Amino acid sequence: MHPVSVAAFTDTYLPTVNGVSYTIQTWRDRWRDRGGTMNVVYPGSDEYDPDDGEYPVGSLPFPMYEGFRLGTPRIPTAAADVDVVHAHTPFAVGLGGVRLARREDLPLVTSYHTPTAEYADYLTSRPRVERGIERIAERYERWFLSRSDAIVCPSEDAKERAVGNVSVDTPAVVLSNGVDVEFFSPTDPEPFRTRYDLPSGPLVGYTGRHGYEKNLSEFLRAAEGVDATVVLGGDGPARDDLEALADDLGLDARFLGFLPREELPAFYSALDAFVFPSPVETQGLVALEANACGTPVVAVDAGALSNTVEDGVTGYHYAHDDVDGCRDTIRRVLDERATLAESCLAQREELSVEHAVDKLASLYERVIEKKRT
Repeated sequence: MHPVSVAAFTDTYLPTVNGVSYTIQTWRDRWRDRGGTMNVVYPGSDEYDPDDGEYPVGSLPFPMYEGFRLGTPRIPTAAADVDVVHAHTPFAVGLGGVRLARREDLPLVTSYHTPTAEYADYLTSRPRVERGIERIAERYERWFLSRSDAIVCPSEDAKERAVGNVSVDTPAVVLSNGVDVEFFSPTDPEPFRTRYDLPSGPLVGYTGRHGYEKNLSEFLRAAEGVDATVVLGGDGPARDDLEALADDLGLDARFLGFLPREELPAFYSALDAFVFPSPVETQGLVALEANACGTPVVAVDAGALSNTVEDGVTGYHYAHDDVDGCRDTIRRVLDERATLAESCLAQREELSVEHAVDKLASLYERVIEKKRT
């Protein structure tokens, strides 16, 4: 029996590389491998040529958030002949998914990747205005999610926000985005070290968006006094300030810039600890990728990371805004690196995207059956 056919609507997709675009592409590929169809509707750009089953709609760049484009709620005709609609965004393109589900009386599944209100600080720096935008965003999010037949949350923390903060009656399920464990696996790091001229000795690092919300300055302050080189991959609006802070602290810090996806397993494998101080994650996919490569994580005990990382198994937590606690936890993970690496690798099967897609397939079948009854 072939998998059901799906139309996925998203406001962020390739060439932008982030947790959402990576997850959608990976799920789409696995769906194809199983003989199914998962069409992707996304904001088009001149920088990316669509593959089969990818349908761009008109869009404009969003100046306040690099890599994000404002799409239109259009429904490409070729993408519409499906069994279920999956909206990965509450914004314009996602509204196209809502329209398709209503028009064709199809079940609508929504992924809760990021609380809408968290975009408020990209629109203004004035606290009163920001609070007003947050309230409007929360009301809109409640309206959008209430149209869904099921809400997919990548972590227990995200589920609590979806069913608590927005107070909807729609059933919410926890379903990890999953990791391609065939790709993210322990890799010889020496060629990577040589290519980027990294010194011998312990490396502690992070890769991903250098946004202020990621709280990376806490990592840099905590790294002061730790006998390790700091390595940061990725880019974003906070990078200049982070480089200046590293200079002020006298850190041996290397900013590598954007890393091609094919280099990420070697990057993770080169690290002795992956440091993740971001309190705003709904899952923290890069932490799972690091674990799949055998690298333990130093994680802030906030947001989804409270659940994503298991103390003493895949890393350790520290309290948010506790620089000394972060420093102590980095040192603890470095001391226990060998045993933590073994336990990380023992969790690989549970992290796999195949495991996630199995659950996704079951969810689609359930919402279709419920719609028919």
